[in-house]
Amino acid sequence: MADERPEVDDRDPADAVAQMVAHVLRLAETWGAWDGGPLPIDDRVYTPHKAIRRVADHMIDHLAQLEAHVAGAEPLPDRWHGSSMTTPADLAPFTPEDLDEARSRLERLARLWRLRLAAITPEELDRAEGEAYTPHEMAFCVVGSTYYADADGRLRRISSGREQAPSVSDELDDR
Repeated sequence: MADERPEVDDRDPADAVAQMVAHVLRLAETWGAWDGGPLPIDDRVYTPHKAIRRVADHMIDHLAQLEAHVAGAEPLPDRWHGSSMTTPADLAPFTPEDLDEARSRLERLARLWRLRLAAITPEELDRAEGEAYTPHEMAFCVVGSTYYADADGRLRRISSGREQAPSVSDELDDR
């Protein structure tokens, strides 16, 4: 397990996951304006499809970890390629249909998180074996998936027809 532990706060973990999904989908509503060029952030590149893929994969990965925790089983080893690779599918245009699919996928995953977390006692939320994450930490690790969507940000069209990221003041208005 990594040395860094996810930061948790006083929000209900299921609410925090749902808020993360709502934030991602608000940003995704603007991604039809994407010009097709990967967006470099830190040492990686991101695209709208890659952001959605990474958010969904992160939600699935930690949900599987949570299910293993509840069952008293070892979680499967992490074999995701994560954001280190960009697939040809990640480079496809992001259409209104893609947004609808992303909304269905992410809202369903948030619902699964809510249902699973509701079945865990408050005491169990903060209990883990050894260095493993607690269920509370697992949920808040998922909340960190906003990073992937924030990498693409909120896009808008400008008069030349090319896409442009909003200004810092636009970003502050979105929070």
